[in-house]
Amino acid sequence: MREEFQPVKGTRDFLPEDKIIRQRIVDTLREVFETFGFSPLETPSLERWEILSRKYAGGEEILKETYRLKDQGGRELGLRYDLTVPFCRVIAANPEIPKPFKRYQIGRVWRDGPIKLGRYREFWQCDVDVAGSSSMMADAEFLKMIDVVAEKFGINADIRVSNRKLLNSILDYAGVQEEKRLSVTLSIDKLEKIGRDGVVEELISKGIDEESVKKIIELISINGTNDEILKIFKGIKEAREGVEELDELIKYTKILGLKNVRIVPSLARGLAYYTGTIFEAFIKNSNITSSFAGGGRYDDLIGKFTGVDKIPAVGVSFGLDVLSDALKEKMERNKTVVSVFVIPINTKEKSMEIVSMLRDAGINSDVDTIGRSLSKNLNYVNSLNIPYCLIVGKREIDEDSVKLRDMNTGEEKLINIRDVAKEVKKLID
Repeated sequence: MREEFQPVKGTRDFLPEDKIIRQRIVDTLREVFETFGFSPLETPSLERWEILSRKYAGGEEILKETYRLKDQGGRELGLRYDLTVPFCRVIAANPEIPKPFKRYQIGRVWRDGPIKLGRYREFWQCDVDVAGSSSMMADAEFLKMIDVVAEKFGINADIRVSNRKLLNSILDYAGVQEEKRLSVTLSIDKLEKIGRDGVVEELISKGIDEESVKKIIELISINGTNDEILKIFKGIKEAREGVEELDELIKYTKILGLKNVRIVPSLARGLAYYTGTIFEAFIKNSNITSSFAGGGRYDDLIGKFTGVDKIPAVGVSFGLDVLSDALKEKMERNKTVVSVFVIPINTKEKSMEIVSMLRDAGINSDVDTIGRSLSKNLNYVNSLNIPYCLIVGKREIDEDSVKLRDMNTGEEKLINIRDVAKEVKKLID
């Protein structure tokens, strides 16, 4: 691609062979979301800056990556960095919405952050949230949803869970001051990226004393089965509430038959609005290191927007870009959605009738409109991997038939024009 025509760094063009895969992923996600009882919602890409920058929204770290602009009226605006804050704004603007309110939204978000495989500046999120339920049953259902999505895509998923209350109790136990907790949480969230020594160095640079750092590292590094980890934390008085919620959550995951959920005390998720359960899902044995799904409970955020009621909420976001990068080698790559191509040989009118019949039958069809030769049309069909073509010649028309060609085998057969749609549909179904 010529340099002057490349898209902005961190953004991408999607040619049909990639876009088709992305659409299949979205269609599958939408099917799963609706199976779990969630309805669609759409919100604007632009939000008022005062909404995006509220104290209890994404926090300072995410605002550093937020695209900020002014409209011609001088109003401060920003491109949304996630779909959770707009969701909260919708509920605040529509207090009459029956609770629990279950919605999903699939759309673009923007962050001016570091770029790597699976991470871009413009990307899609596929969010599912429920507002109005404080039960761990709701949290467990999201973990089950992640598992169902992974199974649909043939992914071997590693679902990691923790609880912000547990993490806060670790910081409390270690003597970390309240005003430093979010900053410390952001450092802990980097454990897998920068390693134990990197986290230690960063915490010390933030003014956390060595004894506190030692306690933090010791507790977030605890390994074992879920029951073993919970047993250890039950011995820490400050951790009681977080442990109780995790204990209840794990019981529900067992009822739901989930065997790939594990408690990871170091899991932090950097956004400031999480209040309870947090979770992320990764693809085992993959070059993609970013999570393909993540979320948690944010019981205070909506109430901060409404300024009146506390509305408990929990949700998950699936990364379309991460899923696409992970699955594009596994899924069949098609250069077009066309199943059959009609080739007129001096039979334009009849060919248009035939392609209309195919489309009326729900068959993705196309027809040559520029008058290429038969050989050039066959080369075109091959270049797009279209599986079938119909050759419509005058001789065939005189016999009330057309020639059906299988592009994979090269086999041809004559079929009656009246049976064209039926015969093609049998082949592609």
